[in-house]
Amino acid sequence: MPAPVDRTLPDPTRTVPLPLRAQADVRDRWLTQRLLDVLPGLMDRAGIDLWIVLGREYNEDPVLATMLPATWLSARRRTVLLFHRSDDGVTAAAVSRYPVGQFLPAWEPDETPGTTAEQSQWAALRRFVDQAAPRTIGVDSSPVFAHADGLSHTEHGLLVQALGPHADKLVSAEQLAVGWLETRLPEEIAAMHAMNRLVHQVIDEAYSPAVITVGETTALDVAWWIRQRFADLGVDGWFQPTVDLQRAGSLLADERGTPVPSVPFDAVIEPGDLVHCDVGLSTLGLMTDTQRNGYVLRPGETGAPAGLVAAMAAGNRMQDLTTAALQPGCTGDEVLAAARAAAAAEGLDGDIYSHPVGVHGHGAGPAIGMWDQQDGVPGAGSAPVRTDTVWALELCVRVPVPEWGGQLVRMGLEQGIALTGRGVEYLDQRQTGFILIPSS
Repeated sequence: MPAPVDRTLPDPTRTVPLPLRAQADVRDRWLTQRLLDVLPGLMDRAGIDLWIVLGREYNEDPVLATMLPATWLSARRRTVLLFHRSDDGVTAAAVSRYPVGQFLPAWEPDETPGTTAEQSQWAALRRFVDQAAPRTIGVDSSPVFAHADGLSHTEHGLLVQALGPHADKLVSAEQLAVGWLETRLPEEIAAMHAMNRLVHQVIDEAYSPAVITVGETTALDVAWWIRQRFADLGVDGWFQPTVDLQRAGSLLADERGTPVPSVPFDAVIEPGDLVHCDVGLSTLGLMTDTQRNGYVLRPGETGAPAGLVAAMAAGNRMQDLTTAALQPGCTGDEVLAAARAAAAAEGLDGDIYSHPVGVHGHGAGPAIGMWDQQDGVPGAGSAPVRTDTVWALELCVRVPVPEWGGQLVRMGLEQGIALTGRGVEYLDQRQTGFILIPSS
């Protein structure tokens, strides 16, 4: 006999990962709440009273993918979603051959004899627009954010043709699309706490004798173990995990003359190594992005050398300066400039390249630097910081380590944070000390 079905309401804030069926319940519940509580304000802020989001199977608009029922793993044929803002809220309708979850059906494929299904579908869209009589019609086109540029060239041409005189009302929905993607519900933020906690637990396990046999295990072995561990737990990675090593006496300079580690990516882990990972987890339609550092104890050591401890403290200080500058209303470039100026005043040498994270790992919203753009990021850097968003606080500092002969160590840190009306909060907890890896 089949196992009984657990009908209790799943709580992603306590248990991650959830079974697939429970995940679907959670995601559909979140979508309902977002349409009711989040979307009206976003449409008002963007000045758009009709938003058209459409895409064809296997060529989904990134926004469309976030609005489909959890059991839809892609669009089906051509899927058109319509969001009409009125005094009563937002009417969410679908012009689709198949029912789209909670969206009101706005088309019967066989309703117009003598026409093709495609002609009938575009006619149904036009009829909806005629009845809505919008002042502005937002579509997903953007020169800055790929997430908000999902309307394909072909679909744009067909849409303009179908809209007729309404086509003059078309405007970019960039601000609306970015707002939809970057804004998180309180329960989503709570779930991301749990997701970050799971990532930290997996990294702790990866940096342990259960996985690492010093003198035998390679950094590449650990990276693949992390990816396999995610799969075994029932979650995905949104990029291939990386694990790299720094060690005394192994240093080269990059094209800018900056010292960088020169230990091969497939090198065997040895005593005295600084082990660094970059890991991204995906579940519940959300992403994390995390970097953590471990130190391989030499015989007789009980902790990392004081110079490495100081480097970690410098990285934490750079985090403090960046979160202090992360103020709602500031642009990403303004946050970057303020944090870098504060760091320079304290003699910290480092880079800041933080980004929103949520529906996408490198999410929609303001960029706070990139590793190769420390004076500002054209386009994305001018977007404003907003509350109810989640970030990957990503940065590095470069610090000389006396115990390594003054060699510069690059201390890379990346930690999930949430920016709410209460300020910045770390998701689970940030790293302030090394994960210690015994040599034997």
